[in-house]
Amino acid sequence: MKIYFEPKVEPFFHKDSYGYRPNKSAIQALEITRKRCWKYNWVLEFDIKGLFDNIDHGLLMKAVEKHTNNKWVKLYINRWLKAPFQTKEGVVERTSGTPQGGVISPVLANLFLHYTFDKWMTITYPNNPFARYADDAVIHCNSEAEAKSVLESLNNRMNECKLDLHPTKTRIVYCKDAGRKENHENISFDFLGYTFRPRRSKNRWGKHFINFTPAISNKSKKSIRQKVRDWRLQLKAEKDLADLSNMFNSQIIGWINYYGKFYKSEMYSTLRHINKALIIWARRKYKRLARHKKRAEYFLGRIAQQIPNLFKHWEIGIKPTAE
Repeated sequence: MKIYFEPKVEPFFHKDSYGYRPNKSAIQALEITRKRCWKYNWVLEFDIKGLFDNIDHGLLMKAVEKHTNNKWVKLYINRWLKAPFQTKEGVVERTSGTPQGGVISPVLANLFLHYTFDKWMTITYPNNPFARYADDAVIHCNSEAEAKSVLESLNNRMNECKLDLHPTKTRIVYCKDAGRKENHENISFDFLGYTFRPRRSKNRWGKHFINFTPAISNKSKKSIRQKVRDWRLQLKAEKDLADLSNMFNSQIIGWINYYGKFYKSEMYSTLRHINKALIIWARRKYKRLARHKKRAEYFLGRIAQQIPNLFKHWEIGIKPTAE
């Protein structure tokens, strides 16, 4: 399975007239990776070091030529790749890589990896399924020995294509669960903003068991908390709650729809951070609440009970405490 992405700050979402929507291809990759982790005991997680800075222009143009014979297309892509860029030290000639932030950089990078990795993987290891999202990918293996063999071969392949695997982001992971109880150093990996690891789950009959499954990663939690801080609600005392809902609720919906797809309860603590920011806003807006944190929380809690759909996290039960 190959997953491509668009050059956006948060590639797991796209924004349209209806607000923030999860990237369906990313969710599909998560779903299929979760099922494969139940079937295969081992995962080879890898990341390519500095992909956009190190793509070889000659090899990339060979890939482009497999899809077009138009000389003008090839001419402009080649000129665009080699266009010099300005730094504080002066103008620097570009000898490899694609320009960061360029409109077609992700397209060309994925085209390059299609031949460097996808086609090679399909031919060389047809029995090892994989999912790739830009330069982040996972390969499923039946045994540790098989995973080590694939890693060695993959490293050689990347070197042939003038790329390197990231030394710390490339690991072999054991998918430990109730039926796989061996002890190994690595029993978790991150993919598409989720952390896959053993977690306590409940089956259809209400019985608890250990399941290898994804949930929002700590890195994604930190990113959401930072975005909430960037809203700077404490400086928006002139706004009312309806205004804040119109400004930020679509993004909250996007977070919940994406990061709440699997093991939703793991993100509840992060959603409560939004309530903390709203409490700060209320204390700045209303003088009677300025010195009373609990009173401000109760104030918002009563509103959340009356209008639970004002914010999406209120709607799913993550509300401030009402007195």
